Amino acid sequence: MPAGVVDAAAKGVRLERPAAVLLRRASGAKQLVTASSHLLFRATVLATLALVVLFAVHYPSLLSRSFTLSSSSSSSSAEPALGSTSSPRRPSSHRSLLGSGATYGGAAWERDVRRSATPRRDGGLSVLVTGAAGFVGAHCSLALRARGDGVLGLDNFNAYYDPALKRARQRLLASRGVGVLDADINDAALLERLFAAVPFTHVLHLAAQAGVRYAMRAPQTYVASNVAGLVAVFEAAAKHADPQPAVVWASSSSVYGLNTDAPFSEDHRTDRPASLYAATKKAGEAIAHAYNHIYGLSITGLRFFTVYGPWGRPDMAYFSFARSIVAGEPITLFRAADGADVRRDFTYIDDVVRGCLGALDTAGRSTGSRSGKKSGPAPLRVYNLGNTSPVPVTRMVAILEKLLGKKARKRVVTMPSNGDVPFTHANVSHAAHDFGYRPATSLEAGLRHFVDWFVQYYKLDVKGTTGALAGKTTKRKSMAMSAAS
Repeated sequence: MPAGVVDAAAKGVRLERPAAVLLRRASGAKQLVTASSHLLFRATVLATLALVVLFAVHYPSLLSRSFTLSSSSSSSSAEPALGSTSSPRRPSSHRSLLGSGATYGGAAWERDVRRSATPRRDGGLSVLVTGAAGFVGAHCSLALRARGDGVLGLDNFNAYYDPALKRARQRLLASRGVGVLDADINDAALLERLFAAVPFTHVLHLAAQAGVRYAMRAPQTYVASNVAGLVAVFEAAAKHADPQPAVVWASSSSVYGLNTDAPFSEDHRTDRPASLYAATKKAGEAIAHAYNHIYGLSITGLRFFTVYGPWGRPDMAYFSFARSIVAGEPITLFRAADGADVRRDFTYIDDVVRGCLGALDTAGRSTGSRSGKKSGPAPLRVYNLGNTSPVPVTRMVAILEKLLGKKARKRVVTMPSNGDVPFTHANVSHAAHDFGYRPATSLEAGLRHFVDWFVQYYKLDVKGTTGALAGKTTKRKSMAMSAAS
């Protein structure tokens, strides 16, 4: 054994073989490469985050995208099948306005909001329409736009009935230059931002949870929308708008509740609601009184009586009956406890739109300020908007049978205690006096316009029927809002 090795062994020093040395060196190099890779990954992530932040700061308009909605000419997706209840996948063109209120803002967003809300005529109104993709809201929005007013819509597109119909209304509104924000009226931050961005002259507040019977299954949705939502709108209009807008909002004929005096007058008592829905609308009228008194808001409540027509709500009797008649399914007709036919004051949508615009045009100015001080009394008004001619529901069904060329399979039962009332009948003398409201559409004519639209929207083949539509192409008011035609 070499002397050097002996000396080392004697001293207790461990000697490594050349192979072990090589292995250790390779392991160290591997660890160095791994550490370098981790550092490189972290650096890449940090650089990417930095780029995203810089992009968001310098190009916010590209992140929020354009406000402009797709027009009907560019939205050629198929309409929903009759009876469809599923919500379609949102077209990418709708995402430009969508998402939570926290995503709204920026110069491009405010510019597009103002563009939709700016009047096209001298002296025109600038109106925020809540529930703009709903039945009455869409018709009113188009009527306002048609005469040159500025309109910005807001709707949460909930699934109380098929959202596909609301999206179709939204596309129609977009084709006329009316933008509709996908948002909720309870989003206080968004409402504040809207009133800061646009000096609205008026608010037409139509967003609400509708339906009498549904309240028995989902009562909290009525409180959230019809009470809390109304307060949110009043709060924003009273405290965050300068100047304060005049507010016209949708109450309901249901506030008359168990009243039996006919016709129903605004002077009649409304303290006996027959449903939770009616109670929330009555609560809304009391809340309106408080905001008018404290903040000087000009507020007008409109009590609608059974509105019907093209682009209507599928949950309403005339619409659901038409669907059932076409499908050959039975319909349920109620009769009062005394055996009498249930009667409704059916009011055609065009007449209601004229009433809404009349209320907007004659609304006095709000007199409050952002500090809560008011310069004087502001108007507080309530009006009935009805047809003044109650018709038995059985008569409505007979007209639908004739128009659709098919008999209904009827099941008649006694009206349950679920919030419905046996009849409604409007006295409209106050609205006639103050803004010339005069309903002009008979039930026969109104249902004919509805069926024309219904047949084309659902692409129904009625050529083999014997009804009034047999062999005809129904185009005169089918895919356009009749109020704006």
